[in-house]
Amino acid sequence: MVTSNRFRQFWPFLALLALFAVSAVLFPAVRDNAASFLEGAFGGRRNFNFYSTLSRASLIIGMAMSVLVSFRAGLINIGGEGQLVLGGLTAALVGAYLDAPPLVVWPVALFAAMLAGSLWAMLAGWFDRIAGVPLVVGSLLLNYPAVLFASYMVSHPFRDIASGITQSHRIARELRLPRFEATLLDYGIYLIVLVIVLVIFFERRSVFGYRLRMQGFSLPFARSSGFPVGRIYFQTLAISGAIAGVVGFIAVFGINHRYVDGMLVLPLYSWTGVIAVLLAGMVSWLVPLTGLFFAALGTGAVGIERAADIPREAAQIIQALIILFAAGIGHGLISRNTKGDG
Repeated sequence: MVTSNRFRQFWPFLALLALFAVSAVLFPAVRDNAASFLEGAFGGRRNFNFYSTLSRASLIIGMAMSVLVSFRAGLINIGGEGQLVLGGLTAALVGAYLDAPPLVVWPVALFAAMLAGSLWAMLAGWFDRIAGVPLVVGSLLLNYPAVLFASYMVSHPFRDIASGITQSHRIARELRLPRFEATLLDYGIYLIVLVIVLVIFFERRSVFGYRLRMQGFSLPFARSSGFPVGRIYFQTLAISGAIAGVVGFIAVFGINHRYVDGMLVLPLYSWTGVIAVLLAGMVSWLVPLTGLFFAALGTGAVGIERAADIPREAAQIIQALIILFAAGIGHGLISRNTKGDG
């Protein structure tokens, strides 16, 4: 019975993969396009596309782990985009203006990015607990001032005017995260792997993780058991925001080497992370796989466009259909985790 319930949590993802596999076997046209897709996502010269997929996946998975932490506690924090943007902006400013060696700049920029993400997430919690604004509403609305504030900062006071683009100054070459040879993948992926391991470990093997999960399953039970529900509430938001800040740091120091207006918003890293969590049924070890799937969907679409003249926007249509499908899953998960919270 327990095994059946666990399987039911992530059967949608397995069913989706099975659908693609069966279609590729039965229909030659699908098989040819699938080959182009796989080449675009995982092939290329010296597996260049594979490393590109991993680079995109690292950001999606990072945001997915951020979402997972808050969802596990029954907190519908969908303000990851604002937390990500402020974390990335803070890291970019530290990298551009702190005159110090890499071993000093990296931890300072990382800590500053995590702090910015944490404080912004906790602000949404403050609005919920003090002002009565539901977390799902407050966290969503706080995305807009965060994005607009970052846009203003790189459009006026910290703009690299010589570049002619709304972006911050580029960080020095020696401060950038190293990349794997002849690829776009940087060493920031090690940070994401560390985040994955820590989240899974603390969720399953720590007292805090147990309390977090119990609070997510039933807030009345957690309260009657004497759990410090208020402290757990804000600690969870702080951790969730901090992880988003880590992703912002990686995007700046490993990929773009500066903050460019819209660079963390247009790729939909945060929202794709939400869907990756829902598609995984909030199973922590499965979230990296669904994150990788969505990353491959984006990079593989380029290969299909070259081979079959199918616009890469088709991948966005597929993702939209998955979102509709996952929305039903998410409704059930959220209803289950918040039942009786009153």
